[in-house]
Amino acid sequence: MVADGLLTRQRYREVPPRVDYELTERSRELMPVVGALARWGYDWTWSAPREGEDVRIGAIFRAGPGLLSPPATLSGTAELAVERDRSYLLCAGNGRVTVSEQPAERPDAVVSGDVAAWICALGPEGDPKKLTVTGDRALADFFVQGFVSAAATPAAA
Repeated sequence: MVADGLLTRQRYREVPPRVDYELTERSRELMPVVGALARWGYDWTWSAPREGEDVRIGAIFRAGPGLLSPPATLSGTAELAVERDRSYLLCAGNGRVTVSEQPAERPDAVVSGDVAAWICALGPEGDPKKLTVTGDRALADFFVQGFVSAAATPAAA
């Protein structure tokens, strides 16, 4: 995908080794397709995790640009932090969402919790009470509730 111009690759000289991949503008055109696939997955698998199932919250956040459509008046950056994993930076502006895994110096909102809290918030019940929110509450609510609403919206037939 790097060779085809869909991703950029950044390798860091760290121990343990770390490599980050970012979408290119060309691949961002595919986000509606990614969103449709995510909605299809929700239709078929959106339930409480089974015993021992590994839930990758970041995979949900990475689909944000294809799932979320902010109003043109909403703008700002929210850091969605999964404890003991990593943070995801979602930016709303000009009626679209972008996502990055690079840290922000001063996000407008920070929403954090462990994997169990995120599962409660984004799962079928949509209960965000176990998440901690600081900063712009409306922006934080847009992102959290946006993912819940995307899961509740059936994929197009």
